Amino acid sequence: MADLPLDLLLSPWVLALLGLCIGSFLNVVIHRLPLIIERQWWADVSHQLGDADSWRRVFAAKGEPPEPQQRTAKALTSGLEALPHLGIATPRSRCPSCGHAIRWHENLPLLGWLRLKGRCAACGSRISARYPLIEVATAALFAAIGWRFGAQPVTLLWCAVAAVLVALAAIDWDTTVLPDALNLPLLWAGLVAAGLGLTLPLSTALWGAVAGYLSLWSVYWLFKLTTGKEGMGYGDFKLLAALGAWLGWQAIVPILLMSSVIGAVVGIGMKLRASLREGRYVPFGPFLAGAGLVVMLAGTPTVLGWIGWN
Repeated sequence: MADLPLDLLLSPWVLALLGLCIGSFLNVVIHRLPLIIERQWWADVSHQLGDADSWRRVFAAKGEPPEPQQRTAKALTSGLEALPHLGIATPRSRCPSCGHAIRWHENLPLLGWLRLKGRCAACGSRISARYPLIEVATAALFAAIGWRFGAQPVTLLWCAVAAVLVALAAIDWDTTVLPDALNLPLLWAGLVAAGLGLTLPLSTALWGAVAGYLSLWSVYWLFKLTTGKEGMGYGDFKLLAALGAWLGWQAIVPILLMSSVIGAVVGIGMKLRASLREGRYVPFGPFLAGAGLVVMLAGTPTVLGWIGWN
């Protein structure tokens, strides 16, 4: 009887409701985190342009940086200081078309979008269907994780992993950036969880992180040395290292196989529809995250059996 409350609280249905709420928060993270990062990049540019000591070291010059460079640094600093505050939690969400502040009942996960029929209550502008899709996808993942791992506290840990993967996949698809602000905590949390005996043996998690990072790092440098081009970003190395820390080194090959095949199919389809972005490439992060979720839910032995390695 003492286990009944936990069975209820961590049941797939309750976790699905939690997933809807977390999915709503992920929509904010997906939209705002890249903007916050880009602001920081511009702040770094401003600082570098105005750093006279660095300018003298790099260019072996004397005196002050050129006047146009100093003016640009000051203009960037002034522009950044004039921007309104932007954080993950504040300010309140607003319609990008008319500035209407989203009321609490309009922001209810899934229900708010359905009630508004996908339109802003003030100006009628279309609200992307991706918002409820992220919420529903997160809810479905949480429910599946509840079914897969059962009513135990570590289930919430796997739900957190899934939430971060959803955010990383969406951000990378939009911006081709996999933020360290999500990647690195995911990696370290996987190693800590293993060290605490919550997931894998620590040695398995550690070698999973090593194998994940070095596998894509090696592909990156082999491609660059043979073609002179960069085939992927360092964020992909870190994401696969994080997946290795959570799922073990045995999961690296299945994740790479699944993500490569699905990514190639999607890329070919986008090419045929002439919908590839500038540079004619498809970000790899969403497929790594998706393959990682498949391995998480199906289990590494099952996935290895699919490819005949079990």
